[in-house]
Amino acid sequence: MANVFQVRNLKKSFGDKTVLKDISLAVGKGEVVAVIGPSGSGKTTFLRCATMLEDMDSGDLCFGDLCVVNSWTKAMARIKCGLVFQNFNLFPHFSVLQNITDAPIHVQKRDKNEVVETAMKLLKKMGLEDRADAYPCELSGGQQQRVSIARALAMNPEILFFDEPTSALDPELTNEILKVIRSLADEKMTMVIVTHEIDFAAAVADRIIFMADGYIVEEGPARELVANPKNERTRAFLAGLDKSSIF
Repeated sequence: MANVFQVRNLKKSFGDKTVLKDISLAVGKGEVVAVIGPSGSGKTTFLRCATMLEDMDSGDLCFGDLCVVNSWTKAMARIKCGLVFQNFNLFPHFSVLQNITDAPIHVQKRDKNEVVETAMKLLKKMGLEDRADAYPCELSGGQQQRVSIARALAMNPEILFFDEPTSALDPELTNEILKVIRSLADEKMTMVIVTHEIDFAAAVADRIIFMADGYIVEEGPARELVANPKNERTRAFLAGLDKSSIF
């Protein structure tokens, strides 16, 4: 299986605090990897470094055969990945359609008619084809998050990163987003999902990464890791969770 994404020996500090101590991870084409762990373990910092929102202190970052070594390769790598934020990050003064089409038209320089057609297909896929002219303030949280997923997909990324995509939503809206992500997994979209939804991670991901204290402590097949973690730190994290709904 060819790797779509790979990071080797990633380290990141903020001042005197080392957040990521030595992270190495490869993600194959069509693979879904869930990243779990306690607050402060470095999950979001890892995601921000992986999507180049933060600069690494050291390490190698590659998307397929393209490795990030300078500003040019960083710009090219950004085209290969999409990021869905936990707080949507939609432009409030843009309509839903404008939010989705702006970057493909102005950053990727794609044909406007083709981009609009693609955007409408994505909105239909998200069940939002009738909301193209609405503004973010007119949408529910679940609808806004579906728009943000459509926006990321409109860039035709090779890999999609999610940063706690349901953390800002109530349980009913959470289920909406989890269904969308599950459908993308069924379509073999390559994804890395930072999540606190352990049941969902076990059911949808091919592999789970457990992070703690700036390290990858354990990784393995998703259901196997949740049902039978080998590391004591992982066992302690999962100890109080109800896993009965997974199987």
